Amino acid sequence: MAIKLSNKKRAVISYENMFDELREAFEEKYPHGYADYLGDIFKVDKPDGTFFHAVSVEIPDAIYLVKIKVRTDDYDDVEKDLFKDPDDDEEEATEGEFLDNDGDFSEAPEDDIDE
Repeated sequence: MAIKLSNKKRAVISYENMFDELREAFEEKYPHGYADYLGDIFKVDKPDGTFFHAVSVEIPDAIYLVKIKVRTDDYDDVEKDLFKDPDDDEEEATEGEFLDNDGDFSEAPEDDIDE
């Protein structure tokens, strides 16, 4: 089985610098944006050790890797969320305090409570 390689030009371009024909192809492939197609996003490692994220978009004469911005979790942000200072949270009920019931639940009469 022979693999036929495309003779199409291959290039990398940033999302912000797409020309009209490429932008139209991008919008056709990703009508609601690329966030709905997370499986299409891939990481491209560069020789200098850095990387970028991209999606592939094809037009009749070329295949482009369109560089996109992907927000990844920052270690400091994750650590901050995991180890929050409890004093920063909204006031929580402590033992012996009752939370207001906004009428979402009906209270059972005492004689209907199973023990």
